[in-house]
Amino acid sequence: MNTDLRTLSATEWDSWLGCIELAFGGVPLSPESRELYAALAEPERALGHWDGAECVGTAGAYGFRLTVPGGAAVPAAGITMVSVASTHRRQGLLTSMMRRQLDDVRSWGEPLAVLTASEPGIYGRFGYGAASAEAKLRIDSSRVGLALPPGTDGVRVRRSSPREALDACEAVYARVAPDRPGTLVRQPGWERVPVSDPKSSRGGGSPLQCVLAERDGEVTGYVTFHLRPGWDGAVPNGTVAVRDLAALDPASYAALWRFLFGIDLTSVVECGSRPVDDALLRLVSDVRRCEVRVRDGLYVRLVELGAALEARAYRAPVDVVLEVEDAFCPWNAGRWRLTTDAEGAATCRRTEDEPELALSVNDLGAAYLGGVSLTTLAAAGTVRELREGALAAASLAFGSDTQPWCPHGF
Repeated sequence: MNTDLRTLSATEWDSWLGCIELAFGGVPLSPESRELYAALAEPERALGHWDGAECVGTAGAYGFRLTVPGGAAVPAAGITMVSVASTHRRQGLLTSMMRRQLDDVRSWGEPLAVLTASEPGIYGRFGYGAASAEAKLRIDSSRVGLALPPGTDGVRVRRSSPREALDACEAVYARVAPDRPGTLVRQPGWERVPVSDPKSSRGGGSPLQCVLAERDGEVTGYVTFHLRPGWDGAVPNGTVAVRDLAALDPASYAALWRFLFGIDLTSVVECGSRPVDDALLRLVSDVRRCEVRVRDGLYVRLVELGAALEARAYRAPVDVVLEVEDAFCPWNAGRWRLTTDAEGAATCRRTEDEPELALSVNDLGAAYLGGVSLTTLAAAGTVRELREGALAAASLAFGSDTQPWCPHGF
């Protein structure tokens, strides 16, 4: 069956979005969500497969900047809204969209593509590697205490409307974004997403609530959350569902968690996504009662390998020749010499020298943000050391003191 793959026009938006809704269960988006996605849409960066007048495949790419080790914000395509109609499976539609999309990303001068996967097995064949993880927490706040750092009592917490507090919250987000690899720098218009609050997304809870942390009149942190009331007979057991939380210092961070743990008529604090090295896990008195579950997070694809490897900083000097396999983007395949200095700056150039590490572009994507070590990948058999000592040196250089995490949905 022949279909037409083309860039989306503005008049095709509703049909294109309808294809996505059907592929993800057939439940229509709320009017508020639909309007928000339309406002954020970049039709010139979106692809659709059309079978006559029917849209049967979709793939979008937002223009973002991604924090990488060292704190730089690197241009990256945020891959999103990928779907194929169930009537058109196994006809090569997804592969053709991924092929065209990566060619487009390269033409836009963006060295990276990133995504979060609805199913983890889909994107490896297109060169994406799972580069970060995220923790889901369900904390028994009636039985778990907090070890509070000095200064916590000096932090004031106060309620605010999420929209009224938006500028202050965004200022905090902008200050913490360079500190954690995997964080997306907020682009204009995207500040609306954290305060979007359709009833369908509340999980039966309250409208979105916001509390700010302050010291000396300055906002030093924020949390947004929903409350889900609950009773076990005559005993209250409501849930605090945390949406976003960030702070500029340990005391402000702890003060926000103390507030959440102490909300009346609740006994559970839930977090859908937190970094796996979250400081909260060192503050709690009993981590076993936090029900920590870890899952895959951000997937990274090196589109222009040399530019991508030069864009990040490295933890230690290294000089290594990489033999890279990349069948889907053959311009990346072959030998590259990566050289870094004591300050972490790097050059990455084509070379004919003998290879010292052999790996796939998927492995480089997984290791790129510093959350997955090359040593671990070698233990799994996907990275091969060809010169003794090359693996340890490269693994150290690629590492990060902070685990990558993407708190910014797209």
